[in-house]
Parts: sequence; structure tokens; C-alpha cells
Amino acid sequence: MNGPESEETPLRRAVCPGSFDPVTNGHLDIIARASRLYDVVHVAVMINQSKKGLFTVDERIDLLRQVTAEYGNVKVESFHGLLVDFCKQRDIPAIVKGLRAVSDFDYELQMAQMNNGLSGVETLFVPTNPTYSFLSSSLVKEVAAWGGDVSHLVPPLVLEALTERLGER
Repeated sequence: MNGPESEETPLRRAVCPGSFDPVTNGHLDIIARASRLYDVVHVAVMINQSKKGLFTVDERIDLLRQVTAEYGNVKVESFHGLLVDFCKQRDIPAIVKGLRAVSDFDYELQMAQMNNGLSGVETLFVPTNPTYSFLSSSLVKEVAAWGGDVSHLVPPLVLEALTERLGER
């Protein structure tokens, strides 16, 4: 049989990259929205040997897998090197990035143009939910380190891990 019925429809794939140290409700908002638009969303946790994170890459992957399990179409993996190489290896044609402010756009536009020029991978920008427009992992860590309440900024599982880790310091 020839025609569309005999051909398998390729899966629509995208990647949401980041350091996720720790994952915030803002990250989850973008991942959840991408998961509604794509058949498979790869959450790519960047390995940066020159940067000491609060959580190890394996801990971040574990936390992300737990807090994204409900979506069913999210795969969490780590990567180092160029994001476009990660995309090429997995046949991912699109990068989904959240934008909090105009200041994010300047840098992200340059990255999107470079990634497209290197490999043809497209970048789609998703405006952040206004509730999370100020939110960053760095801010969460700083506020939590000083004893501030970040319970409304991270999932409960992440809050527990964050509180435990900061208590060890």
C-alpha cells in the first residue's frame, strides 16, 4: 500500500537545554508547554566541568526525571560540548528556550543564529509565564541560602533536596 497511511509519521522532537541547578517552576512551565507541542521533548542537562554546581549532574537528572514523569513524553539526558551536536545525534530539529525579558533575547538570538548556521537546528522562543519572569536558579539558590522561602518557586521534591543540600554547608 502506498500513500500516507502506509508511512509512519515521524515524531516531532525538541530539546529544552539548561543547567537546571536546581530545576525551578519556571523551567517546568517551559518543559510542560513544549511537551504539549512535541511528541518527544529531550531535557538536556549541560555538563560544564569548569562550573561547580550545587547539585551534581546526576542529581539534577534524577530530580528532573521525577518532576517531569507526569508528562510521559519527556526524556532527561546530559550533554557536553555543542548543543547542536546533541541535536544531530538524536535527530532533533528544534530547540525550545524560555525568554524572561528582553535582555534574554539579545543573547539567545545570537545563540539561535549560530546554532542554525552550524546545523540548521531551529530555535523557538517561548515567553515565560509572567509568574516566573524574574525566576532563575541562581536567584533561588541565593534566597534559599539566606533562609528565604522559595517553596513557591520550585517543586516540593526540589525544595526538599535544596534544603537538605544547603543544610550540609
